[in-house]
Amino acid sequence: MICKRIFIWTLIFASFLLSNCKKLVEIDGPATSVSSKNVYNNDATAVGAITSLYVNLSKGSPLDPQELSGLSGIAGLSADELDYYSGAGYSTLAVYYQNSLNSQNIYSGFWGTTYQRLYVVNAALEGLESSTGLTTIVKQYLTGEAHFMRAFYYFYLVNLYGDVPLVTSTDYTINAVIKRSAKADVYNQIVTDLKAAQNLLSDSYLSGDGKTSYPIGSEERVRPNKWAATALLARTYLFMEQWTNADIQASVVLANTSEFQLESLDKVFLKNNREAIWQLQPTQLGFNTQEAQWFAIQPEGPSGYSPVYLSSELLKDFEKGDRRKVNWIGSVNANGTTYYYPYKYKVKRSSLTDVPVTEYSTVMRLAELYLIRAESRAQLGNRTDAISDVDQIRNRAGLPLVKDINPNISQEDLINLILKEKRVELFIEWGHRWLDLKRTNKIDEVMSKVTPKKSNGGVWKSYQQYYPINTYELQSNPNLAQTIGY
Repeated sequence: MICKRIFIWTLIFASFLLSNCKKLVEIDGPATSVSSKNVYNNDATAVGAITSLYVNLSKGSPLDPQELSGLSGIAGLSADELDYYSGAGYSTLAVYYQNSLNSQNIYSGFWGTTYQRLYVVNAALEGLESSTGLTTIVKQYLTGEAHFMRAFYYFYLVNLYGDVPLVTSTDYTINAVIKRSAKADVYNQIVTDLKAAQNLLSDSYLSGDGKTSYPIGSEERVRPNKWAATALLARTYLFMEQWTNADIQASVVLANTSEFQLESLDKVFLKNNREAIWQLQPTQLGFNTQEAQWFAIQPEGPSGYSPVYLSSELLKDFEKGDRRKVNWIGSVNANGTTYYYPYKYKVKRSSLTDVPVTEYSTVMRLAELYLIRAESRAQLGNRTDAISDVDQIRNRAGLPLVKDINPNISQEDLINLILKEKRVELFIEWGHRWLDLKRTNKIDEVMSKVTPKKSNGGVWKSYQQYYPINTYELQSNPNLAQTIGY
């Protein structure tokens, strides 16, 4: 099975690189790397250095246990979104699925790769600040993108690992012995970076040169801009339980109706659609998205080609008549069993390199902003406007509107309904379910029931909501403590 061999080879090769290259705290920034200050004396090379961050995200599969784009599948396995086909033979996927991670079987995990990316970001910020050879506008926008990406990486690190080292420079003497910072301090840094990004980034989507805007209506939404920074800030405030701020920031994006709108279900994952806030452009000829490659199950059923499928726990949360179940879920019947799989992305690899690309992997989209604002308003007691927001999502899905069927819904029930809508709207998109279970303190209740089913009677332990750190990382820094519980 070619795909299976490629997957295993990728894991082995990545593990080899990570175990044999210098770690984050040891990198000196050679002149040939994207972290070299020489890179930031030329517009083209400076743009390329930041673009490399997006390329790496795009190249990662939704089942990659190291690149953050892998969260769509990995976090889905950790939670109650995906089931794993044991016959596929991927031990890495099995330990995430069974919630049986430890410091030996985690390999590098998201930790090592993300901190390597953060080194590039910090080097970029330092190089951009001291550069005298860049066009002013390029320097400004790239600095904004670097602040955005640092916030993006730390948002996931703090939610995957809890307290994490807050590395904001390339100073080896500091980074070699840095300790974990409190989650609150990490969130404050995320907010600081996103506010800086808002002030520096363009209102428009920029082309590959980092300074030219696309004509209206033909945007490639593949470089984060002011709207992406604002959307991520709204999400961050939601996680910080700063409801008013989350409402304000989400409203800023939602008010920009000239740029964004909810699309019909069949258009949500097409490239450059108007619901997209930030997408990843495919990097290989003949490819659309990695999601289509790995999630769509072949007629013969799950295998090494397609090792995961949707869980019964997720499927039962779709209401009768929900059009998302028809548009975004596929199925195959193999050996008398029906398997349901994510079908948001439909175009698999073509053998022809000149076949046009029609789908981009979506990182952030407008529907999330409606749900962020709905939850924030419900938490603030503004039920009328919260209902209006969640009904935007339900209306597109073809479901009865809350304002018609239950206008006097209680605050608690409304919040739970919004979270359920988020579950069926954003399933298999960047780990939303796994992160939401933690921030809403529902994870122990849910996983104590799910884990025994996934792991032949295994027992869920609350500390497993955070991932462990590989032993090698701990040995490299004497002040780095293992995730509590491991």
